[in-house]
Order: sequence, then C-alpha cells, then structure tokens
Amino acid sequence: MRISAKTEYACIAMIELAAAYGSGVPVRIRKIAERHGVPPRFLVQILLQLKGAGFVSSTRGAAGGYNMIVEPSTINLGQVMDIIDGNISTGKWECNASDDSPAVRALVKNWTEAEKRKRQILDGLTFADLLRQTKRLDKTSMYTKKR
Repeated sequence: MRISAKTEYACIAMIELAAAYGSGVPVRIRKIAERHGVPPRFLVQILLQLKGAGFVSSTRGAAGGYNMIVEPSTINLGQVMDIIDGNISTGKWECNASDDSPAVRALVKNWTEAEKRKRQILDGLTFADLLRQTKRLDKTSMYTKKR
C-alpha cells in the first residue's frame, strides 16, 4: 500500500489534534511541523481540507491554531485518507491480460478481497486508537497530558 506524503501529514496532524481534543487550546501548525518534520505550508493546505470535511476548526490570532471538533473515537483512518487523496479503495482492477483468463479472474478475485480487508482495517482504526498507540510508543511523554 502506498501512502502519499499529504495523507501521512494529515494523519500526523489528526493524531496531534486528537491529543489536544477537549483541552480548548488550539494546536499551532508550527508545533506540528517542528515536532514531525513536516513543511508548514503543506500543513496549512491539509488542515483546510480537514476543516472543509468538518473534522477541525481554526482559530485566528496570536493564540490561534486548529482544534479537532469531533471526538477522536468517531473519525477513522480510512475517512481521513479518503478526504485527502480521494477514495482510497475503488475495488476496481484493470487488467492488461484477457478477462477471460482463469488466472486473471483468480488474481482479480484475490486482489478484490485483499482490498476489502485493507478497507475494513482502515475503517476500524480510529484516531483515539492511533493516539493510544502513539502514547504507548512515545518515550518522551509528548502526548501525555500534563497534570
């Protein structure tokens, strides 16, 4: 599976926004960019797409940034990937060989099944799940709320 840089950056931004969900404090683009080595200009475009989809809101000004406006447990990886790069799984396979070939039909059948399973995994993985995984893998406590 090939993931575009744009989709990767969108997912990183969504994990950052999920970590701040409910805090009322907007997350700055600069913070995401510096923490993950993402070009800030690219993030602006991505966050505008996510805003248009109704997942995030923006706040202007010195204390501005972006907030996730829907619960992280209600947004899944497949949705964000679809928003950024279009429908990631069309389920249609174009074959160069003859459609009458039993080998081609067997391949297409299995490729279609693999695509369905991939979609089930992506749709079953929420940003709350991804945030939990991120926290478990984080050695610096970057995503742990300060008390």
